[in-house]
Amino acid sequence: MRVHVVSDVHGNVEALKRAGDGADALVVLGDLIDFVDYHDHGNGILGRVFGAEKVERFAELRRSRRGPEFGAYIRSLWASLTDPAQTVADAVREQYAELFGAMTAPTYATPGNVDAPYLWPEFAREGIHVLDGETTEIGGLTFGFVGGVRLPEGATLRLHSAWVPYLRVAEEYDEAVASLPAVDVLCTHQPPAVAELTYDVVARSQEAGAASVLARINADQPRWSLFGHVHQPLSQRMRIGRTECVNVGHFKRTERPYVLRW
Repeated sequence: MRVHVVSDVHGNVEALKRAGDGADALVVLGDLIDFVDYHDHGNGILGRVFGAEKVERFAELRRSRRGPEFGAYIRSLWASLTDPAQTVADAVREQYAELFGAMTAPTYATPGNVDAPYLWPEFAREGIHVLDGETTEIGGLTFGFVGGVRLPEGATLRLHSAWVPYLRVAEEYDEAVASLPAVDVLCTHQPPAVAELTYDVVARSQEAGAASVLARINADQPRWSLFGHVHQPLSQRMRIGRTECVNVGHFKRTERPYVLRW
């Protein structure tokens, strides 16, 4: 059995069309949307809506961690639109039409934080299985899926914003992880809370991992724990007991799926 696994597609439709070549199934671990393209500021949803120059300023403020100034700037961008929520939703739907159309059957997909899972039922078709807090059997192994990212302690979602990422209340996320039965392959967008797997060496920042995912690994020892989210991790893979933990890669840039064989 050969399964290809990708994550953090971020709008790379052409590579996604090839991701399932030679595989019996394709697994997609979220972040389909290209919301902010930090390599080409004219791309992505923000680039399309506001233009490259404004996105360049957005990226500069975010990198420099100038929180209040960054917040004021993004609010000014949204305020310049007549209906920012509808503008973003239209752009997201346009990307999803291409991205879901690029998936080969059978595909098993769970959303990342840069996704709008409430829209996924509009685009899933025969052979494209959307799973979140659910399991499925692929080639005799049980795969469990949990999408999104756990909202950090003390953080709140700004639901009035034009774009609301798939950040889940801590209790909800942890319950989704805990409610899975024992699985052979644990598929999440967010990595387990292990420093080597969550530190981004290019951004020079520690991303949040999920302690509940690490707890399931320690308790159940699945064959694999597969995830994405961190684009340039300090360690792409490590073993925790019998479990091979693998960041399957920033597919937008690598254009290479991670290959599972058994």
